[in-house]
Amino acid sequence: MTAIRFAIVLSLVAAVPSMASAQPASREAIDQFVTGFATPTHMTGKVARWETGICPLTAGQQPEFTKFVTQRVKDVAAQVGAPVNNSSTCTPNIDIVFSKIPQELLTNIREHQPDYLGYAANSAETEKLATMTKPVQAWYATQTQDRQGRNRVDRGVRQGEGAAISAGGRSSDTDYASDATYAKVSGNRINDGLRSSFFHVVIIADISKLKGYEAGPMADYIALLALTQLNSLDSCQPLPSVENMLAKGCGAMTGALTAADIAYLRSVYKMSSDRMLLASQKSEIADGMTQTLAGH
Repeated sequence: MTAIRFAIVLSLVAAVPSMASAQPASREAIDQFVTGFATPTHMTGKVARWETGICPLTAGQQPEFTKFVTQRVKDVAAQVGAPVNNSSTCTPNIDIVFSKIPQELLTNIREHQPDYLGYAANSAETEKLATMTKPVQAWYATQTQDRQGRNRVDRGVRQGEGAAISAGGRSSDTDYASDATYAKVSGNRINDGLRSSFFHVVIIADISKLKGYEAGPMADYIALLALTQLNSLDSCQPLPSVENMLAKGCGAMTGALTAADIAYLRSVYKMSSDRMLLASQKSEIADGMTQTLAGH
């Protein structure tokens, strides 16, 4: 018998949260919410999102439950405008694993697929990344796309072709940097042509710490982690959010994705992904949330 007593209550997740509320959220609260969620990547300093179709795969529980979680992630993605790969033979790019030995699983990832843990500048950072510290935790491998459509996985130490760096017009003035990276940009101060996107996401749930949680809220929490990288999983958000479910001291739980969660995700997948400044992206997301929550 499973260690988690999941009750799959479809009614909890079937309804779309209402976008309009009796008391519209203030712009200050929305700005704080965006700041608590939006996470810049190491390479571009921009918010990453899925640019290719998501293909989630869930493991570690009974088939009916894993199928339920996988489908919920895809349904939320479609609802907020994220791309979905509906092919039955697609290659998984979101791995969702319920495990009794999460740390052993992470150690295995560190040894065999360290890029899946995300950006790390050195072995010490990799070791820190490969540590399970929360009941449900996510790791994001990101990539940068330049204005010519060239994608490079974001790594602390480059493992690519390097670059020739010229200090003058003569070949004798050119040095070769084996770990250097480069990208074609527009030169525009508003939209520079660089985009950050997810390459692969790993989500691990520690079964021993999830007793008593129902399937609906847990699937929604995982869907949020699968579609956007959150700045903090420990802070209580200024607006109702399913993220508060596992954060300590946040009071009453929402039990499902909220109107604010959906508005944030929709705004992320509508924003200009090549905005040069993170502040501009945050402002655009907040503008989108304001309009969506007001019912426009």
